[in-house]
Amino acid sequence: LWTLNKGLLTHGRGLSQGSQYKISEPLHIHQVRDKLREIVGVSTVWRDHVKAMEERKLLHSFLPKSQKVLPPRKMRDSYIEVLLPLGTDPELRDKYVTVQNTVRFGRILEDLDSLGVLVCYMHNHNHSTKMSPLSIVTVLVDKIDMCKHSLSPEQDIKFTGHVSWVGNTSMEVKMKMFQEKYWPVLDATFVMVARDSENKGPAFVNPLIPENKEEEELFKQGELNKSRRIAFSTSSLLKVAPSSEERNIIHELFLTTLDPKTISFQSRILPPKAVWMEDTKLKSLDICHPQERNVFNRIFGGFLMRKAYELAWATACSFGGSRPYVVTVDDIMFQKPVEVGSLLFLSSQVCFTQDNYIQVRVHSEVSSLDSREHMTTNVFHFTFMSEKEVPLIFPKTYGESMLYLDGQRHFKSMSTPVTLKKDYPVEP
Repeated sequence: LWTLNKGLLTHGRGLSQGSQYKISEPLHIHQVRDKLREIVGVSTVWRDHVKAMEERKLLHSFLPKSQKVLPPRKMRDSYIEVLLPLGTDPELRDKYVTVQNTVRFGRILEDLDSLGVLVCYMHNHNHSTKMSPLSIVTVLVDKIDMCKHSLSPEQDIKFTGHVSWVGNTSMEVKMKMFQEKYWPVLDATFVMVARDSENKGPAFVNPLIPENKEEEELFKQGELNKSRRIAFSTSSLLKVAPSSEERNIIHELFLTTLDPKTISFQSRILPPKAVWMEDTKLKSLDICHPQERNVFNRIFGGFLMRKAYELAWATACSFGGSRPYVVTVDDIMFQKPVEVGSLLFLSSQVCFTQDNYIQVRVHSEVSSLDSREHMTTNVFHFTFMSEKEVPLIFPKTYGESMLYLDGQRHFKSMSTPVTLKKDYPVEP
């Protein structure tokens, strides 16, 4: 087994499998998107999307003027279980299986994104109206940790999720995935925000009240996560200079690549078993068709994550020379929505390596079909592990050096070091 012993079922990581919350029957994975359409009040037919969005304007009157008028909710109110019946549904299995008979992790990312939105709608359920006046969107994938990598496409998977922390307009969602008699295989933390019925401005969400010590720990962890994200953003290399330690790292990398024959700032050579960062790039282009839209008629965030992951996996595979598997996904910020009909440009690059680890960064840009202006929408960070030790990465330019340091920061933010045993990696 490729097993990551990471102690993910500790306080602050989500409710354990033996939850005290009881539900009548888990939803089928297909029901998640159906329920979202029902809650938002949209049609499955693309030509009806303009009419549906016009009808949502009428829901503005149901939006609260402040959070104080909203009834508090408990974590059990948003708790949900969803079944992905790979073992009993061969037609569904074909959508998730790879040529190596493993589970496509990119499809799992899509399911997590839909589940996170549904969880938040359950937390904010308004009994006075059939359709929700809120537009709930994913703003950040804070962390996805894989704690086991023997994902079989011939065994059922169960997802669980619930709201674990609430601000004024934002919510943190904890989700888990189980397989093989429902052993934990994944732990995820998403941050969602509530917008008005037209998705044009912020909207208030129901407050959350913890009921016991475990839930108090989860809520406290949500506060800590928020503080950590603020600190990480404040220290971004796009805003402030590298630390003295990081500057020394970059200088040492530079000195290592100087040609000993010329001793010149301009003459650079690669050390043994090393690769220039600029030689690790892969790119892709997608046309964003209506088929990939979400319930608000923008491009589905899960689709963007799947395409980015698949490109990152291909980059890590090509670079490492063996089939890698994902260890951690973190800090995916959805900066701008992607409109239907856009051109989606993805650029993937290895930005840091250590031992068997490969840190891959994917940059996402969009442009309209009639415009050449590109706009950044997402930056994705993936940590992969290879079966064998991988080459070292060396930056040439200052910009690449900043990418190297940023990749190193994300690598160091992994929950804990991992130990592995051999089985099958997770593939795209």
